[in-house]
Amino acid sequence: MSSFYLYRRGIRGCCVITLATVSYCQNRQPVRQGACVYATLFPVSFRTSSCQKFPLLPAPALNIYSMSPTTPMKLKSPPVAKKVDHVMELFGDVRVDHHYWLRDDSRSNFEILSHLQEENAYTDSFMSATKQFEQHVLAEIRGRIKEDDISAPRRKGPYYYYTRTLEGKEYVQHCRRYVSNKEVQPSVHDVMPTGPNDPPEYVILDENVKAQGHEYYSIGAFKVSPNHKLVAYAEDTKGDEIYTVYVIDVETRNPVGKPLTGVTSSLEWAGNEFLVYITMDEIHRADKAWLHKLGTDQSSDFSLYHEKDDKFCLDLQASESEKYLFVVSDSRNTRFVFYIDVSMPENGAKILTPRVDGIDTSVGHRGKHFFIRRRTDELFNSELLVCPVNDISATTVLIPHRESIKIWDVQLFADHLAVYERENGLPKITAYHLPAVDEPLTSLKGGRVVDFIDPVYCVDSEESEFSSSILRFSYSSLRTPHSVYEYDMNTGSSVLKKIETVLGGFDSCNYVTERKWAKASDGTQIPLSIVYKKDIVKLDGSHPLLLYGYGSYEMSIDPKFKASRLSLLDRGFIFAIAHICGGGEMGRQWYENGKFLKKKNTFTDFITCAEYLIEQKYCSKEKLCIEGRSAGGLLIGSVLNMRPDLFKAAIVGVPFVDVLTTMLDPSIPLTTEEWEEWGDPRKEEFYFYMKSYSPVDNVKHQNYPHILVTAGLHGECSLGNLICLQNSDFP
Repeated sequence: MSSFYLYRRGIRGCCVITLATVSYCQNRQPVRQGACVYATLFPVSFRTSSCQKFPLLPAPALNIYSMSPTTPMKLKSPPVAKKVDHVMELFGDVRVDHHYWLRDDSRSNFEILSHLQEENAYTDSFMSATKQFEQHVLAEIRGRIKEDDISAPRRKGPYYYYTRTLEGKEYVQHCRRYVSNKEVQPSVHDVMPTGPNDPPEYVILDENVKAQGHEYYSIGAFKVSPNHKLVAYAEDTKGDEIYTVYVIDVETRNPVGKPLTGVTSSLEWAGNEFLVYITMDEIHRADKAWLHKLGTDQSSDFSLYHEKDDKFCLDLQASESEKYLFVVSDSRNTRFVFYIDVSMPENGAKILTPRVDGIDTSVGHRGKHFFIRRRTDELFNSELLVCPVNDISATTVLIPHRESIKIWDVQLFADHLAVYERENGLPKITAYHLPAVDEPLTSLKGGRVVDFIDPVYCVDSEESEFSSSILRFSYSSLRTPHSVYEYDMNTGSSVLKKIETVLGGFDSCNYVTERKWAKASDGTQIPLSIVYKKDIVKLDGSHPLLLYGYGSYEMSIDPKFKASRLSLLDRGFIFAIAHICGGGEMGRQWYENGKFLKKKNTFTDFITCAEYLIEQKYCSKEKLCIEGRSAGGLLIGSVLNMRPDLFKAAIVGVPFVDVLTTMLDPSIPLTTEEWEEWGDPRKEEFYFYMKSYSPVDNVKHQNYPHILVTAGLHGECSLGNLICLQNSDFP
């Protein structure tokens, strides 16, 4: 069997280097060894860094049995890290970690970095026989990308705003065009004019220029001031998600004032003269909100709120009306909100929804009312309330709690309300007409439901023009590329504004998407989303299948389109997503049943889905591959320990596999916040429950399937401890 590598986490959902060679980092630029590592077996889609064209190539058959080298070669032995006893004892339980010494928060220890380089070199050697095939698939993926393209222009005030990508360039340009007939009300049928006699395109910021000289570059926020004269953007040049905020004059592109340093990407305008931003503490927890007046020094900024509870972190939200800013403090179970009147930001932040343990609130504003989405233990799928701005205690229920329908977002307009909900694992949108702002608001009447055609799909809200009746949203499915629609809430008509171009003769009609349900031992129905190419796949168990899972943080892993996935589907792979408990697909209770002392339900749900796919002849054990990232890496590690016989191969990205040691260490970034997700192992009940499923604490002498693990030093990943189990460790 192949070597089995497990990794320790240093930051939430993260681990150390790696089994894959250095490839491309998040910004799609080549990086130096050790800076960022991605798996190359099933590459992600990115733009080529050269102008060379990569036409689609014929799809050769992919033999699932040939994941390891198939040509004779002399492989050196894999590097073996030295063992140093590190004894940990709690509640009378003794654990010895021989590789704890491999943790290096500074990422500078020469001995550790040398070992990781040896790991990468061994990986290069081990995977050398697949290199030609990897390059072949990479050329396919590049060949599907339309490099010279623009996003769907968005009308905002007197301008259309959009981003542009250029052939041979890695980054986007942020652009706008003036709306010549801005007096005319927006319509879903509007098209941005681009003729020679129309207003010209203006490039506000070219990330390609800004990225020059940096091995990593990312813009985390790009905010236009209400008067459209200034732009504030947050820039990260290291990948550590610590940003510097710059303000520029849109027309001249000249800087305005000094940059703000050491901040998060959470950034909002408070009128045209003030910015609100957030900074972090020493463990990277967003803990302070600040008010900055343009032209003043950062050292004189006014502290709006300091969150001292280390289970909470801060975020910012601007109301669609642009009348208020909201400072949000939330933990995994509690969320409360302050509001700032942008006409008087120096008056500070005032409490809108007070902190009450177990109550989660999100807010919006329209006219004379605040809208509040509230979740409690009893009202677990949320209700929608409204209260007058001048009397926030006088709340009225607009949409009551329903056990089978979860409210997960709302979007406000001058005359309308769009409500995003989940029912039977699928999202839906309902649009309501609101009474005039000077009329009482006591109930909602009727409501138009937006229709979708695929059996499984993904819908997300998009920024829309508050003063219009046009709702903008994005849509995709496992066979439908990312699309942007505009929906007229008065007439119910939808217009497709933009669909991602997939080159190479792609036709969505060639693919089948399905929703299936796997039945757990307790009778729980677990949804599965499935896609395959209909003229290739025969549901007789003979085809390889890749099963993806996550199941944490109430995150919904919706069935989105990925052009890179076509390289699998066109070779006869079936792709499936297991919507297991711990996620948010089936409502709040679905999440509650997969956390704390019920976390093992997440793993058994995934195993149930795998068994269902085998029983229904979608695949066989010999053809079943599984994949998970971050907390999904914990999932994969746990199910591999529980049922290694069920799978042929596993792909694990930045996995969280050393659960117990990590959650016992509050000095690690984000650990304290996550005690409300996993539990606090300083309490005996949680300690032994976590130990019973923590992947590195449950490795056994058994035959594991082929496993590919990837991670990195910076960004999403952090250097922690590494354990390498060689072939000789297993019978």
